[in-house]
Amino acid sequence: MTFTSCEDEQLDNSQEQLDNQLVTGKDFLQEVAYPDTTGKLVTIQLNGESVEVEKIGDEYIMQGDMHVIPDDMLPKDAKSTGRTTRRWPNNTVYYDIQSSLPNQARVTNAIAHWEANTDLTFVRRTNQTAYIYFRTGSGCSSSVGRTGGRQNINLANGCSTGNTIHEIGHAVGLWHEQSRKDRDQYITINFQNIQSNRAFNFQTYVQQGIDGDEYTNALDFNSIMLYGSFAFSANGQPTIVRKNGSTYNAQRNGLSAGDISGISVMYPGNGGGGNDICEGVAPWSSSQSYQPGDRVTYRGYLFERTTSGWTRIGQCGTSKSASTQDLPDLNDVAKN
Repeated sequence: MTFTSCEDEQLDNSQEQLDNQLVTGKDFLQEVAYPDTTGKLVTIQLNGESVEVEKIGDEYIMQGDMHVIPDDMLPKDAKSTGRTTRRWPNNTVYYDIQSSLPNQARVTNAIAHWEANTDLTFVRRTNQTAYIYFRTGSGCSSSVGRTGGRQNINLANGCSTGNTIHEIGHAVGLWHEQSRKDRDQYITINFQNIQSNRAFNFQTYVQQGIDGDEYTNALDFNSIMLYGSFAFSANGQPTIVRKNGSTYNAQRNGLSAGDISGISVMYPGNGGGGNDICEGVAPWSSSQSYQPGDRVTYRGYLFERTTSGWTRIGQCGTSKSASTQDLPDLNDVAKN
């Protein structure tokens, strides 16, 4: 998806044994931004498409735990043609933690899990403009992909390390696994069992009119990004079942093999985003104000704003650092 991760795994005996060891959707805290609040369904423009979301206060929530920003609320240069470009440059995710956040070990343990199983590196923020901020919230929720500014991962007291791993998945670009466009080959959605005004949470990204892609071959029942069979149930009956009608065990223990496989496509070991260090970075604009840590492209090169000016990082279309001879200098023209 933009991004879904999954893997074509054979459900042999060992896989069934693994399924039986995983916690079910009834036993772990379902990720929801505001579990005690039902918002108003509204239609917004997201990446140029009309998308139905839930509005709660001044926030817009998609699929229960994903914060999105309507196009008309974004700065002109912050709009993206597709969420597939909202990746973290050089596989590096900057973050900070609210000092008053309880049980900060769930954050550090979740980060350690991501670093141990992927090529992503998490770095404590100094003055970077784009970063994840782990803070206290009423539920478990996150934005999807790199937004270019401070983006919150909200964690209520009941949000576990597994829930935090799930929300980091959103922050680096994963949609929910059941959002895959081919999901109907593997699961059935029982809309009659879903809570009132929550049915839109179960649409595929195609049905929602937003961009997406699959990086592996089949829906992964072990994905940490998958809803459990009883997610958002209104009557205690399953909302999602396998094609044979049986329920399944979702899990919040850690990234599955399919999750890791998908992430390795999005963030390969060469630094992410293929070999182009400029992927997803907007061109410099004379009308835009920039802060230290911001990155722009200019005359075919990637630059980063520092406290003393602009630093040339490297040439677009490559993963190489720039030399210093006969190259454009953004400081010659930039006033901010």
